[in-house]
Formats: sequence, structure tokens, C-alpha cells
Amino acid sequence: MAALVFGATGISGWAFVNEILNQYPSQGTWDKVHALANRPISRETLLWPDDARLNLVSGIDLLGSTQEELEAGLKDMIPGIEKVTHVFYLAYKSSLDPAAEVHENLTMVKQAITAMDILSPSLEFVLLQTGCKHYGAHLLGNRPKDIIYPPLRESMPRLPSPYHDQLFYYAQLDWLTSYAASKNWGWGETRPDIVGYVPNQNVHGIATSVGIFLSLFREIHGEGAECPFPGNAKSWVALSNDSSADICARQGIHVSLTKPWSQQKGEAYNVADSRTPSSWQEKWPLICSYFGLKGIEFGQEKPIEIRAFIKENFGAWEAMEKKYGLQSGHADSHITLPGMEFIFMTLFDFDRHYDMTKIYDTGFSEERGTLQAWGGSFDRMRKAKIIPTSFS
Repeated sequence: MAALVFGATGISGWAFVNEILNQYPSQGTWDKVHALANRPISRETLLWPDDARLNLVSGIDLLGSTQEELEAGLKDMIPGIEKVTHVFYLAYKSSLDPAAEVHENLTMVKQAITAMDILSPSLEFVLLQTGCKHYGAHLLGNRPKDIIYPPLRESMPRLPSPYHDQLFYYAQLDWLTSYAASKNWGWGETRPDIVGYVPNQNVHGIATSVGIFLSLFREIHGEGAECPFPGNAKSWVALSNDSSADICARQGIHVSLTKPWSQQKGEAYNVADSRTPSSWQEKWPLICSYFGLKGIEFGQEKPIEIRAFIKENFGAWEAMEKKYGLQSGHADSHITLPGMEFIFMTLFDFDRHYDMTKIYDTGFSEERGTLQAWGGSFDRMRKAKIIPTSFS
């Protein structure tokens, strides 16, 4: 089988490629993986295994090309494209204008899937990733709590107007439902609440921000220091399901390969690390322990905030980059969504945990704990020299 991953250098796409190259679900499953990206990037930067099965293709512009130009470009840059059996669509373009975000992301998925349907008669399955915005998490206090409430289930209704028309998921899903109705291939949708890391910078890289924050805190305050939770009393106890990119990739790949689910059309699956939700009250001490710190409850007298702490101590971070030979440009990345850390750690102060029954009913059984999920991201950050491997 051969996979093609759109958005391969994002948090989710990187993990899909990485899992395939690391022989998930078993040795010999995949003969080839084509990793597609818009921006040029080297294989060395991405830290994937050195594997002849990988074809890294950059310069694929899903918005700046006509349908005909896109198909010609894909055919030219992807030898054996006619043998692609699985398409994992993880591409996303963020915009502060909801109408533009809907238009652009709908255009991208239409062009991508139409092209692959035309170019690969071997196509068996298409996976589209959406996310927790299905359940109104991004609306914070305005979410429709009367019709969408935890545990969040895939069968719950869509967001009502005006939020419905401002969320690009629905436009993508409606188009794909119609387009794929007469096709021979199956398709499905996964809905993570992402925690992950990617070697290049990302707009929603919460694990990167937390890793940099805790490394900086450790450098300044030393081993064993108490690190207060950078949120508030309500977010400290709010329940959610971490969705590390690795296990979400495994769950998506599992569905795409396993009958009868791989033959179905339009089934949605919540994807996450575990059946059981957790709170920051449980997770923060474990995450801090990775850095030799003692994670404690939020600072009531002097609350701490991730981005503000990094900015206030940026000189110390620059000194760390020199001292430990770290990459520059990550602690103050212009790509990171402004306020992203505050949203995740403070404004998400309500229960938003998933009902995980459906994905585990497909036969998927793996679960991961906090240290395995977050620690895996931090391990890769260390390998990429984004944070120190040790402190001195």
C-alpha cells in the first residue's frame, strides 16, 4: 500500500508520516509514503527515519494552482501516484476572517481530493481530520451548552447559526459527502484535541510553548523549584482528553486499514490518548517532573502566564540558546498564534472531554498516559535542539 499525506509538516501530518515510516501498524504494510508540504523544508530538519520509502515533496500549493495545474504538478513530482491507496488530509490554512478560512480550506480539500481521485485508480480510503471545534470549544462561553455537552459524542448536532457557517469543517464535510457518494473508496473523519510537536514551527504548537516555558523556568529557578500552573482555578480542574499527534495518527491509520470501517463513508471518530479524561490538576505535576520541577496549583497572588514569562525572560532564553547550542526562532516565533497559550491554559476552563467509545469499538486498544504523550514531544524537542537535554 502507498500513502499520501497532505499537510505533512504540520503537527498531525508529521505524526502520520512518522508512524508509517516506523512500520505502523506492522512491518511491510506500507511500500511508500509521499509527504506533501507547501513550504520547502529538508528531510534532516524533519527528523523522520532515513527511509527509501519516503518521498518528500515541497511546493505543492493547494490555493495558488488551478485544478489542472495541481494535477499536473502532482503527477510530475510523485512517481507512482497511480498506486496511492490511502490519502490522509491534514492540511489547514488559518485565517482570522471566518469567511476566508471557510473558502480557502474548502478550496484546498476540493482540489486535493479531486486530484487524487482522478490520478490514482488504486485509491481505497481518504481520511479528513477536523477537531474539537465541532463541539464549540473555540466559542468558549458562547458554546451551545444546551445541545452540546460532555462527554462529547460524534452523534451530537452541529453548531447552530451563525457559528455553523463560520466553521470550515462543515463546508469540507458537505462537499466530501456529496463528491464521494458514487466513488468506490471509503472515507472517514477524525476529531482530535491536539497536543503535539513538529520540528518546524506551527501556529498551534502548545507542546513547544510549554516545553520552552518549563525549560526556561528550570534554568532560572533551578532543579526542584515549584512551578505554578499558568492558568486559573477553573481550568485547573476542567476535564479533557489529550490527543497526542502520535496516537491520533495511529487511530486514523487503524480506521483506514480495518474492515468494515475502511469501507464506510463519512463516519466520524473522536481520537485521543485514553478513554479516561483528566485535568491539569493531574497532568501539571507530571509534566513539570520531566524538567525536574515540582508542579503546583496556579499562583493565586501572582498568576503566571506562559507567553508573558517567556517575553519577560527572553534575555535568559537567548543566553540558553548560546549555552546549550539550541536553535533560535522558536521561543519568539511569529508563526505561533498570538494568545494561543492563554487560550489553552486559561480560557479553556470548562469540561470538554470526549466519549471515546466509538474508536475503541473498532478494535483499537492502545492508550497513553500524560508522561508518554507530553514526554514524547519533549524528547523530540530535545533531539531537535529546541530545548536543552540537560541543565548545568
